[in-house]
Amino acid sequence: MTLLLKNWGNVWAKPFLKWAGGKGQLVPQLVKCLPPELQEAHIKRYVEPFLGGGALFFHIAQTYELEDFFISDANPELFVVYKVIQQDVEGLIKQLSEIQNWYFRMASEQQSEFYYNTRQKFNSARLKFDFAYYSHIWVERAAQILFLNRTCFNGLFRLNSKAEFNVPFGDYKNPTLCDTENLRTVSAILQKATLQQSDFSTCREFVDEHTFVYFDPPYRPLSKTASFTAYSSFGFDDGEQLRLARFYRELAQRKAKLMLSNSDPKNIDAADNFFEEAYAGFNISRLKASRMINSNAQKRGEISELLITNY
Repeated sequence: MTLLLKNWGNVWAKPFLKWAGGKGQLVPQLVKCLPPELQEAHIKRYVEPFLGGGALFFHIAQTYELEDFFISDANPELFVVYKVIQQDVEGLIKQLSEIQNWYFRMASEQQSEFYYNTRQKFNSARLKFDFAYYSHIWVERAAQILFLNRTCFNGLFRLNSKAEFNVPFGDYKNPTLCDTENLRTVSAILQKATLQQSDFSTCREFVDEHTFVYFDPPYRPLSKTASFTAYSSFGFDDGEQLRLARFYRELAQRKAKLMLSNSDPKNIDAADNFFEEAYAGFNISRLKASRMINSNAQKRGEISELLITNY
């Protein structure tokens, strides 16, 4: 049931955003843990309610011949970019190409100034921006998001308590600001997807026994000082983690195939059984991952992550 690449475009689509917690490096391990029903064509729909960078989504969309996809995220800024790529990828490419041409003509100091000016405009426009109704204005905002993401420090997407993007300039040499062919292939894939900016629970109506759901929520922090859940201005504390666990059980009753990623508390505390208790009765395994986002390079290393399945 492998899709031919020509069904989508000339290149293999990959995440177009650098994303904290992105699964690009883990896809080879995740693929080994996918439900066999995908290969057997019993799965008709893929659902991912914490989309983020979408690494696993892009892999599945280009590997299995599914009927449709439901993808969503609570982050409205992320939704803007996906929606624009789906609806007007050529308009986005035009604006990004113009930004790229200007940017590469600038000296380093001018690039830094341009970055901070763009960040200021992006934050100032937020209060007047209509996230509820798609319009041509969305294209400019999507271009700003992609530019900031590609030029900010460590490729972070971080919002403060006022929902303002506050990551400093990254000072990278010749960053790829407009990957035209990738954006076009992503757009082709998104034509089969239902996109929503919403809470994870809204995927409920799209889930039945022929559905595979992958949950990749903001990870439970391994320590009080290691928290990085600010992908949106909404928190995701232990109460939210437990609400997700209850929802996971609800979907399991529908006989959908479910897979969930999260941090492994036992990296820090062997006695921490939070997930063992929350997901009692399901299969819990561990994958090896590199901790890429940390201000201290000496603290970037291999740790384990949890993978929870109902099959």
